[in-house]
Amino acid sequence: MSRPASVVALYPGSFDPITRGHEDIARRALRVADRVIVAVAYTSTHTKSGLFEIDERVELIQSVFEGESRIEVMSFTGLLVDFAREQGAHLVVRGLRAVSDFEYELQMAQMNQELNPDLETLFLVPEVKNSFISSSLVRQVAALGGDVSTFVSPAVLNRLLAKLDT
Repeated sequence: MSRPASVVALYPGSFDPITRGHEDIARRALRVADRVIVAVAYTSTHTKSGLFEIDERVELIQSVFEGESRIEVMSFTGLLVDFAREQGAHLVVRGLRAVSDFEYELQMAQMNQELNPDLETLFLVPEVKNSFISSSLVRQVAALGGDVSTFVSPAVLNRLLAKLDT
């Protein structure tokens, strides 16, 4: 496979809500991609209960990356490989926090490669300070009244607290 003229990377996930760890991975993906599309999945491969609706997640992510013209936010349904073709993406970026993430992510990467041989997966690890953060953990701690202000951007924190307050 030859390198495309412009490298478009997809960073897929549920992002419910987007965390500092997600932000770190998306920004560092710009080191290898000309453009990163944060792809918010309507249907997750994990069984998770969502707090934010898809449109809310997209809006939050857009606010987090406001001013970064090379990061776009889109929602998608169906197979990631189909969305990648539609967007002209040849790279999928995934974050690995722990060894336990690797087995699942490897299976997904291999399936995606079988379905679209032109689609490569790049695994990135977050900065150490973000390595334990997950959206579900942030939701749980915030719901129990814990301070999650260092784990999410101020805009996300405000919406998270407002959502939990209702």
